[in-house]
Amino acid sequence: MKKNFLSISIALVFLVSGGGLVLAAAQGDTPQAQLPVLITACGQSPDSSLLKAIFMRAKLEHPTPAYELILEAAPEDLTAASDAGRPFKSIMIIMGASLKGMGAAGIAIEDELERTEKLVEAARSQGISIIGVHIGGMKRRAQGADPGDNTDERSIDAVAPNSDFLIINQDGDSDGRFTTIANEKNIAILTVAKNLDLLEVVKQIYGQKYPQ
Repeated sequence: MKKNFLSISIALVFLVSGGGLVLAAAQGDTPQAQLPVLITACGQSPDSSLLKAIFMRAKLEHPTPAYELILEAAPEDLTAASDAGRPFKSIMIIMGASLKGMGAAGIAIEDELERTEKLVEAARSQGISIIGVHIGGMKRRAQGADPGDNTDERSIDAVAPNSDFLIINQDGDSDGRFTTIANEKNIAILTVAKNLDLLEVVKQIYGQKYPQ
């Protein structure tokens, strides 16, 4: 059962702030989640730092820290947070592999996929919402990678189908990769035209209304 995952009915498609944000949600629902949120990555993508900066700007109110970035988060991190009395209610997993990042960390994509699988299983068992995020655009997809490098696509396969909903930079979905997964798995998908719009996405899914 998916707990800590709320939804409210809205129009299927809408535009915000001059057309920067488009919502395409399964069954006309806008996805929402609860704080605190754990930010992590599958593939050591540097986009996790960008997402952390977005949360810093959002200044979401919460009695404990609203977010925490743990790049190589594992089930033990969920347990530790729970034991400390501040259990995570949602996880944002950044999709997009970085060969440089994994090399610096001394890990391979297989390690990242195994860790992510265990993290997803632990989150499911604890009723924690899982949000798949890909904001690197097509340049971080296989089409922009070195010949033979499919690590980014493997990261997507590990996270996207197992998410409660997706947040995607629309450039990275120019081939319909994420839309196809969302349709097949009946997963809500939020797409942004530019990453600056992520600030409004974060505010929206964590309960703060868009400016009128």
